[in-house]
Amino acid sequence: MRKRYGVPLGVVGTGIAGVGYASLIERNWFRLRRYDVPVLAPGRRPIKILHISDTHLTPGRRRMIKWVSALDALEPDLVVNTGDSISHPDAIGPFLDLLGPLLDRPGVFVYGSNDMYSPVPKNPARYLWRTSRTDYNRRTVPDLPYRELGAAMTAAGWLDLNNATGTLKAGDTEISFGGINDSHIGKDRYDAIAGPAQGPLRIGVMHSPEPRNLDRFASDGYQLLLAGHTHGGQLCVPMFGALVTNCGIDRARVKGLNRHGPAWLHVSAGLGTSPWAPVRFCCPPEASLLTLVPSA
Repeated sequence: MRKRYGVPLGVVGTGIAGVGYASLIERNWFRLRRYDVPVLAPGRRPIKILHISDTHLTPGRRRMIKWVSALDALEPDLVVNTGDSISHPDAIGPFLDLLGPLLDRPGVFVYGSNDMYSPVPKNPARYLWRTSRTDYNRRTVPDLPYRELGAAMTAAGWLDLNNATGTLKAGDTEISFGGINDSHIGKDRYDAIAGPAQGPLRIGVMHSPEPRNLDRFASDGYQLLLAGHTHGGQLCVPMFGALVTNCGIDRARVKGLNRHGPAWLHVSAGLGTSPWAPVRFCCPPEASLLTLVPSA
């Protein structure tokens, strides 16, 4: 009897321990990633960009709120939010608390699908053979207060880059931005911002890093492209990495700093998860500090 049930019980126990670790420990084990990005002209002062994404905030995530607001101590010159900020209709107040003093700094944002549509229970195994884009085909009316969310950030002086362009001064550098709404739910309208980007520093902002949009940003002369959405795979396998990306980007670039043609691409693994899948494994939640430096 001991031999008969020992192995199955051991497997069950290991599984329970793994889920407990992924849900209670790693999901709250916030990391700050640091990268140098050589995009500035020679002689220019470095610019610090804090990139946050995919907080999927619900009321009560006090540890995340405290951790992110404390990042103001890094003194970033610019904050970029690439969407999926909320997952609950009462989360706007907590999200503004999460940004805290960062709202007083120059900032830009785009929406993600979960800023508009509340998450619903689903079988996570479906991500192995398809993305979640088809889940939104039957949802046409947003049920989250995304307009109020955007209004709160624009009231603080942040640029709304949903299918829009704009400029902000960060440090002593004027930055030209182009941004699109979430391609994952067909809200992107790149034609609305198409054309050669102007200025000494040009940054493209989006939620989902779809290659067709990345190609257009790079062709239009944007030097740095910022995205989120992938959660870095969320559940990763040691020595293998992400199983899925939930979009068209390849697994090798599911997170971190990489090239996309002539441009640099940074994909954030994000800070949160859907409240219906509150686990991370071998992919801790993160924000990134990108220091733009002169190119060689």
